[in-house]
Amino acid sequence: MAVEEVTPTVEELLAKAKKPSEDAMRLHPFYRGKIEVFPKCRIRDFDDFAIWYTPGVAAPCRAIAQDPELVYEYTNKWNTVAVVSDGTRVLGLGDIGPKAGLPVMEGKALLFKYLGGVDAVPIMLDTKDPNVIIETVMLLQPAFGGVNLEDIAQPKCFRILDTLRARAEIPVWHDDQQGTATVTLAGLINALKIVGKELDKVRIAFIGTGASNVACSRLIFSAGAKPELAVFVDSKGILHKDREDIYLRRSEFVDKWKYCQITNAEDRRGGIPEAMEGADVVIALSRPGPGTIKKDWVAAMAKDPIVFACANPIPEIWPWEAKEAGAAVIATGRSDFPNQVNNSLGFPGIFRGALDVRARTITDEMCHAAAHALAGMAEEQGLTPDHILPTMDEWEVFPREAVAVALKAQEQGVARLQRSEQELYEHAEAIIRRSRQVTQWMMREGFIAPAD
Repeated sequence: MAVEEVTPTVEELLAKAKKPSEDAMRLHPFYRGKIEVFPKCRIRDFDDFAIWYTPGVAAPCRAIAQDPELVYEYTNKWNTVAVVSDGTRVLGLGDIGPKAGLPVMEGKALLFKYLGGVDAVPIMLDTKDPNVIIETVMLLQPAFGGVNLEDIAQPKCFRILDTLRARAEIPVWHDDQQGTATVTLAGLINALKIVGKELDKVRIAFIGTGASNVACSRLIFSAGAKPELAVFVDSKGILHKDREDIYLRRSEFVDKWKYCQITNAEDRRGGIPEAMEGADVVIALSRPGPGTIKKDWVAAMAKDPIVFACANPIPEIWPWEAKEAGAAVIATGRSDFPNQVNNSLGFPGIFRGALDVRARTITDEMCHAAAHALAGMAEEQGLTPDHILPTMDEWEVFPREAVAVALKAQEQGVARLQRSEQELYEHAEAIIRRSRQVTQWMMREGFIAPAD
């Protein structure tokens, strides 16, 4: 006898969504932070400090002065990333400032270490000036192997990232842009396989034109989707050539104005329902729902539509409503529904790969490689409408991503080191496994105190 599937009520889902916040308010003050600095070298007795500090440390200092590249061999620069934010667009909270954004950056550092074996340092900047942010990151370069920009408001986030990618000698990445885009592309690759459609032929409606969706579109277009078949919607409606409000601020909203020119070949006007009509794919990163996207609008899409409703904490439309309206594949940003599109699937492995070959930058092609590694692992496990991406629990995905990214960096000539595929995998797998095992050992032994 078949067991009838029980759909949770909206109240139950909302209560579940609130639970992590309740736990966070209890556990953050208990641990007083999520990361700490701990020695990685041996300290047999106090004589060892003569090796690690003065007078012995002068020898590696002199060596680095003679050959600056030795800094990667003699220090932890090779494995250290700065997580930099000004706190102007923190999660769904908006401009709450650098102090209030610190818990998020600590959390990012935790994920870097546990999922990618990367040591990350949160750095909150008490400025909103994009020029100051750019110069600060440039000045920080000697101490870090890479920089992860985080929770910086648009439109300045685009200029900051593009400028630093061009100027910096280490990889600079904006996870709200590139991370979300990489995982979204991976999910889209597999969703299109399920419905039997091709990327260069599908009509895509992008709902929301913030940093995440602009970056998603950049990567999806560079992967083969046609801009003229895409339609964008912001808070004032569909982007088109006659949007005077964007034209008047075109020097500020460079990407929006560009998309007014190169997308929406049909010259559609209106809002979300007009953008979605006849679309094969909806990628929504906009106002949390439910009700931001309605069932009737999904029903008006093309045959076997794909719906990515990725607003948090509540997707633009509940998955079961999209399914009832005819959606063939549905993804959200939440872990309690199938097909979670979460940038945590991307940045730990991508930075692992970039650091392991000392990449000078993270190119779009490296993001493509990571997306195909993600998509490939899910396909090997068996694609279904409810399984288009791996989950963070499947930690083997991170070394696979790292290898794909590192190999692409070597192929493109942006890597300082050359390593074989096997060497890259063994190194990434070992360092990620060690991070997880050390954390679990510290919990077992009580060095990380139980909170319950």
